Amino acid sequence: MDSETDQNQDVSETLETKKSKFDPNTVWGTFKVALAMCIICSLVVSTAAVKLRPMQQKNAENKQKRNVLIAAGLWDEDEHTDGNIPELFKDIETVAVNLPGRSDDDPEAGTLDTAIDIKTYNQRKAPKKPDQGIMIGDQDVAGITRREKISLVYLVKNDSGELQSIVLPIYGKGLWSTLYGYLALDADARTVKGITFYEHKETPGLGGEVDNSKWKSQWPGKIVVDESGSPVVEVTKPGNASQDYQVDGLSGATITSNGVEKAVRYWLGSDAFGPYLDQFRSDEIATTEE
Repeated sequence: MDSETDQNQDVSETLETKKSKFDPNTVWGTFKVALAMCIICSLVVSTAAVKLRPMQQKNAENKQKRNVLIAAGLWDEDEHTDGNIPELFKDIETVAVNLPGRSDDDPEAGTLDTAIDIKTYNQRKAPKKPDQGIMIGDQDVAGITRREKISLVYLVKNDSGELQSIVLPIYGKGLWSTLYGYLALDADARTVKGITFYEHKETPGLGGEVDNSKWKSQWPGKIVVDESGSPVVEVTKPGNASQDYQVDGLSGATITSNGVEKAVRYWLGSDAFGPYLDQFRSDEIATTEE
């Protein structure tokens, strides 16, 4: 009798032990493992994202400033590193410019917006926000549909505070993607100082050559706006550029070349930076007349 009782007790203890043990080979056990791994991975990723965010923001800021410097002709790939950016950027003033609006309540086009926080303003996201972007409509030669109401502009000055160049952010539709870049003008607001495209998804070896230094070297010295302030730049068929307002297009990339021309024309025109640039041209005319 005692042995039978002991046997039942042993069986009971064995069942209790099995119930208390974790078995990953069961459906419930597999679920627990998966859940635990998801929680652990989420915590690791979240922690890494939080810790890396300042570094990512700094890298993004350096990339933006580096491309402004490239367009302005102040960056030497063989000589400069990100450590040189603060020194190179110290004479560059960043201003927020009101672009032409669509209602009487919008600020006057070409004036400076002093209320915006330049350090936190995200110009890339602004076009998609109802309060920061507008539909372009019939004037959309660049094929971008919407644009920001306020754009940042970079004024490069010398040690004496005299304006050397005006760097404008530009973008427009290429063949496969939107091309994002910067166009730098001399202080006359008519002559190109430099151009660069830092983001696109055009075909490598064809449209992708927009960021080729050899092709970009054609732009400095080109007259892209006439005396009345109207954009005149032309990107021709390869080898056909013969005027001071013409640039040879990319071989085998007609649509991308046309996209560059239309983007530059749009952003220099009356629906974008035209009213702002007119102020510099007016000053130039007044100085000449004196």
